[in-house]
Amino acid sequence: MSEMIWSVAGFVVAIGVLVAFHEFGHYFVARRCGVKVLRFSIGFGRPLWMRRDREGVEWTISLIPLGGYVKMLDEREQDVAPAERHLAFNNASVWRRMAIVAAGPLFNFALAAVLYWAVFVIGAPGMRPLVATPPAGSVAAALGLQGGDEVLAVSGEPVATWTELRTALIDRALERKTPILRWRTAHGEQREAPLSLDAVRMDPEHLFHDIGLSPYQPAIPPVLAEVFPGEAAHAAGFLPGDELLRRDGEPIASWQQWASWLREHPGEVVQIELRRNGEVMSLPLIVGRHAEDGRVIGRFGASVANPPELWQDLRAVSRLGALDAVPAALAQTWRMSWLTLRMLGRMVTGDVSLKNVSGPIQIAQVAGYSAQIGLVSFLSFMAIVSVSLGVLNLLPVPVLDGGHLLYYAVEAVKGSPLSQRAQEAGQRVGLTMLVALMGLALYNDVVRLFN
Repeated sequence: MSEMIWSVAGFVVAIGVLVAFHEFGHYFVARRCGVKVLRFSIGFGRPLWMRRDREGVEWTISLIPLGGYVKMLDEREQDVAPAERHLAFNNASVWRRMAIVAAGPLFNFALAAVLYWAVFVIGAPGMRPLVATPPAGSVAAALGLQGGDEVLAVSGEPVATWTELRTALIDRALERKTPILRWRTAHGEQREAPLSLDAVRMDPEHLFHDIGLSPYQPAIPPVLAEVFPGEAAHAAGFLPGDELLRRDGEPIASWQQWASWLREHPGEVVQIELRRNGEVMSLPLIVGRHAEDGRVIGRFGASVANPPELWQDLRAVSRLGALDAVPAALAQTWRMSWLTLRMLGRMVTGDVSLKNVSGPIQIAQVAGYSAQIGLVSFLSFMAIVSVSLGVLNLLPVPVLDGGHLLYYAVEAVKGSPLSQRAQEAGQRVGLTMLVALMGLALYNDVVRLFN
């Protein structure tokens, strides 16, 4: 229940701030361009709260928190008194209309830059980019990486955390460039070599698996902290406090080793030797079965304590001074914008799976998780979503800001607006595309939820 509260609260706060900033961009520039604003709404549908200011603008919060709008005086939508026709949006010059429409996405980029600046100044926590032992035959293993090695830079760009490493490699993969990896071995020796991406999928969902890169994890003792009712461990008679010792005579060195074996052996029957209250005993276990991403994996149904001291030396904080954070924030905003655009392009070509499209359920879940982790995590999440809103709204799709900009660009070139018929046809196409995208996002959310 608490997770749902966090998700709802995080979603409402994040979307409320991002939408308000986007719509304020339209509002602010419209007022500066001499266009009369009638309503500023956060959300759609029935107003829950409304206030009218001295200028006659209705400020509202509406029922459905999935967007917002700024309603301007427009002769195409209502009767306009002759004395106010010069204040109507449709009578503004094409360049002013373009500025008003573009302001929303641009304000999203500006907000993202401010959020990234705050993240850099406060300090972004993360895990040092130490790698686990790569699987035999993987690209990482062929490169010479070994468990405990720490990646220092990608193509000359320093990386301080796993998040920075992931972003840098995804960036290079989408550009189809061969990154140069520099790392420090567990013995302190520095090495550098090109990381071939020829045989790997560029989809972020598979990229790191195909390379063979995963975060190093300290060995967690296989001592059960909780046994879940109805699962395989409970059915076999395991109890909290049990220490797993051997599987069919093979030593269980860590919880990670045990979990890795389990995943590959669903339904198998094994004999587990354990220590309970100082006494060694044995229990038969039928490994549970669980569907995940179209395949069946093994499942035990228990958890272990994760001592925080094991991870202390793996933590890192990336922090900058207030002045140094300004160009870094601008660069990060540009980088994430370009990365988002290329991801969308690769989805169109089929190189990146459409499963990466997320809807309101996934956004709410991530909002809740990031809010629980801390302020910096939540600010980073909001910055990413703000960039995504900016990029998506600038796509040349009718009904989006980018579609309107396309219409106005054509008008600027030909000297007259597109015909009403052409605009209506474009609106229908754009609305169909938008509904299809929303349907795909919601479908992906539901599939993730049930998986």
